Amino acid sequence: MKSFYNAEKIEAGCDEAGRGCLAGPVVAASVILPKNFNHPFLNDSKQLSEKMRDECFSVIKNEAIAWGIGSASHIEIDKINILNASFLSMHRAIAAMKIEPQFLLIDGNRFKTYQCIPHQCIVKGDSKYYSIAAASILAKVYRDALMTDLHHKFPHYGWNRNKGYPTLAHRDAIRQYGETSHHRKSFQLLPIQQETIF
Repeated sequence: MKSFYNAEKIEAGCDEAGRGCLAGPVVAASVILPKNFNHPFLNDSKQLSEKMRDECFSVIKNEAIAWGIGSASHIEIDKINILNASFLSMHRAIAAMKIEPQFLLIDGNRFKTYQCIPHQCIVKGDSKYYSIAAASILAKVYRDALMTDLHHKFPHYGWNRNKGYPTLAHRDAIRQYGETSHHRKSFQLLPIQQETIF
């Protein structure tokens, strides 16, 4: 795990959560860490337990030089597609920071330039750079909390457990109860049934 890609500039790591979900927003975070920042749990959020993520969430918010969280709603996802909505949520996260970065480290292989700030895309960057790992934790914890809140209004879908991802239980609930106002209409909510030809 590396601290910086470009140590000469104010560098922010960016990542998103919820891209593959059937319901809810896509949420992104952007984080600028101190030069000497270190935490034993800091890693790709998907590799950490919920308790570890929650602990890191508090540490990052308290110790980061700057951080921001942004989201794009399920309505925006349906309107502009999930890739562009992911970019939009990252742009909003960057704009929410109290300090404007001079360089952006983006998790993934594509990004839409934000306000002429230079950027570098890093595939699996959340397991390679601390700032991206920190952003992945903020985005996931924040989004998980949103989906847990929505679960109380729509308890049949198990969003407190699956967070909107296409689990078998989630899809079974869609079959039984139909889609909600928070489902992404542009996504294939249920697998296509193949007809048996005799």
